[in-house]
Amino acid sequence: MSDISSLADRFEAERPGLRAVAYRMLGSLAEAEDAVQEAWFKLSRTDVSEVRNLGAWLTTVVGRICLDMLRSRTSRREDPLPEQDGSVRLPDPVVTASARVDPEQEILIADSVGIALMIVLATLSPAERLAFVLHDMFDVPFDDIAPVLGRTTVATRQLASRARRRVQGAAPAADTDLARKRDVVNAFLTASRGGDFEALLTVLDPEVVARSDGGTLVPSILRRGAADVASQAITFARFAADARLVLVNGTPGVVSFAEGRPLSVMSFTIRDGRITGLDILTDPDRLPTLGLTA
Repeated sequence: MSDISSLADRFEAERPGLRAVAYRMLGSLAEAEDAVQEAWFKLSRTDVSEVRNLGAWLTTVVGRICLDMLRSRTSRREDPLPEQDGSVRLPDPVVTASARVDPEQEILIADSVGIALMIVLATLSPAERLAFVLHDMFDVPFDDIAPVLGRTTVATRQLASRARRRVQGAAPAADTDLARKRDVVNAFLTASRGGDFEALLTVLDPEVVARSDGGTLVPSILRRGAADVASQAITFARFAADARLVLVNGTPGVVSFAEGRPLSVMSFTIRDGRITGLDILTDPDRLPTLGLTA
């Protein structure tokens, strides 16, 4: 009994990092928890007395579990690629109060894993995503990733390289100054609430892209260009009686409420002081699972 208790303690110490791996792989907080729990079941049934690095072993186990889950998703075609046929599927956002991020959440969203990057990761094949996430984000050697994929080390390296090029091309570096980004988001909020179209055009990049994921019952929306996005922002602000500045995946964002219930979570991509991307989750089924309160 003491052995299993000791193993459980060691697993709990690794849990935050394992959740971070699973979240980057799956984009779903609930599925990430399921993957980590499955890793515990495997650990509890396995003799790991000869395992020198339990954390590394568990990381590859979680990676394999997530790979199977992604492949199962693909075979069922339940998750369309972002912007495929106009549909948009946003990853689950990690929402925290703007004043504080607790240590486990900080691990979950470390390395600037914003919503925009998560959307790009979703466009990768399951094998590309695994190779890129484990190697580039968690420093797992290609020699350890290759057996999980059933490929050679050279082929695994090529997968990661291809994924890296796609990520760098689709998710260029954004501004990193949190205070400056908060000012931009506040300016967007003020202009939206005031119906100030010209002020919105000032804060929006001319080529801004706004994506809205309304779930299965509400059509997804994809808008391009400052004028179109500004018009939609003013219209939406009329329905959101209460909008709060928060952190969404560690960067300033907005949660809007109506009659005390969450209406949307907005994530911003900001470059050179202007909003270049706006990702909005309005799915009435997923919002309640995020624990958002007014």
